[in-house]
Amino acid sequence: MAKKEFSFNQAVNDIEKILEEIESGEMDVDRLSVEVKRASELIRQCQKKLKSTEEEINAIFKDLE
Repeated sequence: MAKKEFSFNQAVNDIEKILEEIESGEMDVDRLSVEVKRASELIRQCQKKLKSTEEEINAIFKDLE
């Protein structure tokens, strides 16, 4: 099976949905740990994407000097 390409915007949307469910009190306690772990992984992926994007942009600007 091919690995799905990471979408920053989709990850942010997923994190927001998880937070809304937690804050609303609608999330079942049995799902809470699973969803918090999932949100944590999505946050890590977003941080990694932001860092790599920053590095790419800095390299572009450096090439312009």
